[in-house]
Amino acid sequence: MFAGRRIAAPVLLSAFVAGCQLYGSEPISIGTPAPGQLRPSLANDLGAREHPRVVATYGGVYEDPGAERAVAQVVGRLVAASDDPSRTYRVTILNSPAVNAFALPGGYLYVTRGLLALANDTSEVAAVLAHEMAHVTANHAIERQQRAEATELAGRVLSNVVRNPDQARAALVSSQLSFARFSQVQELKADVIGVQTLARAGYDPFAAARFLNTMGRFSDFQSAKGDSNTAPDFLSSHPSTPERVTLAVRAARQVGAPGIGERDRDAYLTKIDGMLFGDDPLEGFTRGRSFLHKALGIGFTVPEGFLLENSPEAVLASNAAGTAVRFDGADLTKFDTLTSYMTSGWINGLIPQSVREETINGLPAVTASAITDGWSFRIAVIRIGRTGYRFIFASRNPDDAFMRAYEQTVQSFRQLTPTERARLRPLRIKIIRADAGDTAEKLAIGMSGVEAARRLELFSILNQVEPGASIPAGTPLKLIID
Repeated sequence: MFAGRRIAAPVLLSAFVAGCQLYGSEPISIGTPAPGQLRPSLANDLGAREHPRVVATYGGVYEDPGAERAVAQVVGRLVAASDDPSRTYRVTILNSPAVNAFALPGGYLYVTRGLLALANDTSEVAAVLAHEMAHVTANHAIERQQRAEATELAGRVLSNVVRNPDQARAALVSSQLSFARFSQVQELKADVIGVQTLARAGYDPFAAARFLNTMGRFSDFQSAKGDSNTAPDFLSSHPSTPERVTLAVRAARQVGAPGIGERDRDAYLTKIDGMLFGDDPLEGFTRGRSFLHKALGIGFTVPEGFLLENSPEAVLASNAAGTAVRFDGADLTKFDTLTSYMTSGWINGLIPQSVREETINGLPAVTASAITDGWSFRIAVIRIGRTGYRFIFASRNPDDAFMRAYEQTVQSFRQLTPTERARLRPLRIKIIRADAGDTAEKLAIGMSGVEAARRLELFSILNQVEPGASIPAGTPLKLIID
């Protein structure tokens, strides 16, 4: 994965670009594979098998003519400049706000619309694609799968053979560390190959380092951890962002100097003007600390200090005190009462005497408590028709603040008015041009979908401009609007 932590096709790009077929699979050769190679069609088989799962997991395919053109124009140049210009690729843009890109065997490349929204020029998108192409040409996915299977087998052998539990655990951790570092080395190798390919294709070789920096800042913004959380994760399959940035800069200096490669900022931002940003409307919207769903006509707000994360399966929230929240829906068709549903066995550690039916904002509801494995839970299920909307609050230290957060959130759940539903629109990228005297502070005021106190930070990250710095007149910039 290109992502530091966490294209068209199907984006249906079925055309040929500079001789590269984007929608298709690698030709299957017939014959005996060379010594040490897998059977010729194995990579294709693996990619074809996993492709539908990837698309389903990441919200389907995102279709946007501008985004597709932005991706398509770089692929041919990169393939021609790559280590294997005869290889074909199938590139898909995924309908996910997550910032991510990855490759599967057989030339399957994926990039999310969230990543395209974060990029500021064509060279940064090219850096991502060049990195993923390097994984494909180096057969990293197959090597990683084989190494993972070997690590898993070693773990089973250790647990079955080694009698000393401490010794077995130490050996298992050692094998996990070995696999993690193996994966990290692959990522660093792909970074270097990608930078070299980027330069050969005529793009700015420093784009990779620039975009990795932006990804790191955006990740910190989303997690609200800032730059203070620098503890290394020894079991991560990705190197730390600073390590990758340093290596990317070093690789870029070996092939070029700053300012000599093509960046193409104006043209790229023009192509993504109007592109969806953040949550897909079908999954509801997060607006600051509120979750709003237009189709379902519901909404709620978490207390200050909580961060919301929307996903296809559930809405999640957490705060610095360690409270975790999950909100989702359940089918209540088979249950006559809310109490019968609450006590039907889907909650481990339920305290029977805590189950109570009540009314929340005019809607029937049931609440309960549970304790299991050192965690304390507060649960509420609110019924609208045949659907039960479930809040699950969890904490290892259920103090008064935990209970207040639970009560405040659950009591905020409500049905949206027709006017509120009509006004709900998805967030999109709007490209503007700076006027003389514009600053990040002035322009960030026009941002939507984020708390006022965080607009400047998000604007600065999205546009790679620093607060207080002068912005040259005519500079194209991204705003997030609804």
